[in-house]
Amino acid sequence: MNRSKRSAALLLLLCGCYLAGHTQSYTQYFTGNATDVSTNPQGGVCMMGGATENDAAMRWFLQRAAGGDVLVLRASGSNGYNNYLYSELGVAVNSVETIVFNNAAATDDAYIHQKIKQAEAIWFAGGDQWKYVSYWRNDAIGALINEAIQGRNIVIGGTSAGMAILGGVYFSAQNGTITSNQALANPYDAKVVVDSSHFLEVPYLQHTITDTHYDNPNRKGRHMVFLARMVQDYGMAAKGIACEEYTAVCIDENGMARVFGGHPQHDDNAFFLQVNCELETSEPEQCAPGEVLVWDREGLAVKVYSVKGTPQGQNSFNLTDWASGQGGTWQRWYVKNGSLLERSSEAPNCLPVNTDSPGDQGQLLLFPNPGHEQLHIQLDQQEIVAVSLLDQHSRPLVSKTGILGNSTTLAVDNISPGIYFMLVQTAKGNWTKKWIKQP
Repeated sequence: MNRSKRSAALLLLLCGCYLAGHTQSYTQYFTGNATDVSTNPQGGVCMMGGATENDAAMRWFLQRAAGGDVLVLRASGSNGYNNYLYSELGVAVNSVETIVFNNAAATDDAYIHQKIKQAEAIWFAGGDQWKYVSYWRNDAIGALINEAIQGRNIVIGGTSAGMAILGGVYFSAQNGTITSNQALANPYDAKVVVDSSHFLEVPYLQHTITDTHYDNPNRKGRHMVFLARMVQDYGMAAKGIACEEYTAVCIDENGMARVFGGHPQHDDNAFFLQVNCELETSEPEQCAPGEVLVWDREGLAVKVYSVKGTPQGQNSFNLTDWASGQGGTWQRWYVKNGSLLERSSEAPNCLPVNTDSPGDQGQLLLFPNPGHEQLHIQLDQQEIVAVSLLDQHSRPLVSKTGILGNSTTLAVDNISPGIYFMLVQTAKGNWTKKWIKQP
């Protein structure tokens, strides 16, 4: 497929039509088998930078639907995805249906609710992400999408505005878009709306904000502002994922992010940003209304893994540890007086605590690992006096003290999915061990 924009007026196998009684709230286009099927999707998320779709990444997306029904949700445009997804990529699916929300009233429509319940894959088209946020957040649409992700393991994805809404924190564009220069000059410009209100629950994207069209126009600076605001306003160990226009990031159920693009013929890149966990103090030096952003920290503010997108997605980054990758290079980004600077770097080295070595006196067991609701801690041959679950900045999230014997349990159901460290204290020394919280 060439790199021209995909026409929004591709012919359908079955004609798009307005549903009777709902012509003012949404438009529906259907292609394929009208009889619903129920398959076992593999989950995952596919994110694209906003230009023409990457065919290999879209095949990855369709394959994970396991022959089921694909639902395209959008708030503008027409039927351009139907034939493309149903017949042009060579991956068999039962149907492709596009629903265009003409206004917010469509969020209450029982037909749309049913289609979400029946979908094995949901794709969010580009457009205006504020429409998606304002139409779907805190209503039945958002709840049904989350239920489909968490309960039925559907695969989801989106491009441009559709990618922008997938992070646990998101730039809502409520007051319009903003350039890097504008955001760096004033991180609290009215257009810099960095929203952490509960919306979509996408695995591995908690505390993560996405950005798209990273090369046209250059959005690195504003993305740094988004992360700075996450640290400043919410106290988060902020992370970001970004795609250049012809690049895609596809994350499987194990947190492995593969990067698709046209390298080496085209210079297509994805970026994985994180507040530098090596820093004792990671907050911006200056992040205030009407003032330029200063987030320097001696040139170490943010660590970035830059990855070339290849036709088969060979290069990757591991979102379970945010430290290991293949085919990429590490950089450090920082902001001096409103100007973004980039330098080469090394992977972050973020041991959460100094660990004593109790030798052969017992073995620390954490189970299940990965886990979800309860974490069992067992230390043979020693009496535990305190346990603490630490985040990657060594901050305790859940703790228990006292004479705990050689085993105890922590409730971890309220902890966000991600990588953590268990600190176990005994009279003879301290133990640490990595623990993974599942979505």
